Formats: sequence, C-alpha cells, structure tokens
Amino acid sequence: MTAIIILAAGNSSRLGTPKQLLRYKNKTLLETAIAEAFLVPNAIIFVVTGANHDVIQNEAYTQSTIICYNGDWEKGMSSSIAKGLKELLALHPNIQKCIFTVCDQPHLSSSVFKDLLNTYFETGKGIIASSYSQTLGTPVLFDKKYFDALLELKGKEGAKKIITRFSDDTASVLFEKGAVDIDTIEDYHNLIN
Repeated sequence: MTAIIILAAGNSSRLGTPKQLLRYKNKTLLETAIAEAFLVPNAIIFVVTGANHDVIQNEAYTQSTIICYNGDWEKGMSSSIAKGLKELLALHPNIQKCIFTVCDQPHLSSSVFKDLLNTYFETGKGIIASSYSQTLGTPVLFDKKYFDALLELKGKEGAKKIITRFSDDTASVLFEKGAVDIDTIEDYHNLIN
C-alpha cells in the first residue's frame, strides 16, 4: 500500500485565484493530480486543503479520497505536510512509505509516481525525489523512517530540507516537466498557449 498526499492548502497569493482550480486539458490541476494518483495500484489518496477549503473540497471529493482540512495553512507548507501525515498515520499506523505531491505541476502523471516507487524498491534508499532544473523536489517519496523528521518541519519549510539533510539516502527520478509549475498568471498563460 502506498499513501499519496496531495498538498492543496495554499492561497495562491501570487496568482490571485486558487491555482488548484485552474483548468488545463479539460480538468482542474487538482483533478489531474487526484486522477493520476488513482492510477497507482493500491494507493490511498489524501488531499490537504486549507485556504478556499469549501470550493477545493468540492473539487477534491470522491468516495475514495480522504480530505483533511489544515486550519493552520497560513503557517506554511510544513503545517500541511504534518496535517496530512498525522491523518495518514491515524488511519494507517503501519504504512511504510508516503509520496507527497503538489497540484501546481500540470504535467504530473502516474508514471512519475510509479518511477518513484520502482526506484524505492530498486535502490533501497529512504527518499526518492523528482529531478528537474538541477534540483530535487516534488513529487517525493519518503520511507516511514523519515516521518518524524517531516513532522518536525516548521513554517515555510518543505520536504526539500529533509532531502538535503539526508542526501546520502536519497535517489532521484527524472521528471523534466516538473520544472513547470503555476505560481503567477503569466505561468498559466504560458501553459495554455
């Protein structure tokens, strides 16, 4: 069993509208992230909401998605990571691994999730990150041995801090189009044009 936690709590301040609900290829970015996650065998899908919870919850709701509301979303990415992970561990205390992903990477696909899992089993490494633009980032898989470190993140810190700290136990998979993310209206116009 693999948990996939989709972080969708941000308020898209630079964009001015919830980026989770931007449409691309006839789906919202959040719908795409959820649909691709569901293509992973034996996956349990969590969506962490925060800002704009009501509209995003409506978009994220399926009978198979677990929606968790992060009331502390303004404290940054770390609070959403912790919220999703705590909910996951409450429901599945024996889970061995978890993938964290975001919903502003429009080219996200199930093949990236499957590459992360295959590399996890092939290398035995505890962290498998996506590689793009000379950096490592989301989607990223963490073995359960890193769950405590994830829960200890503070403020705007994301998973990158842990990837950096434990680089000797990190492998990567290539996700070139992972470099495309939507932070501004210009990013979105570039994507749809």
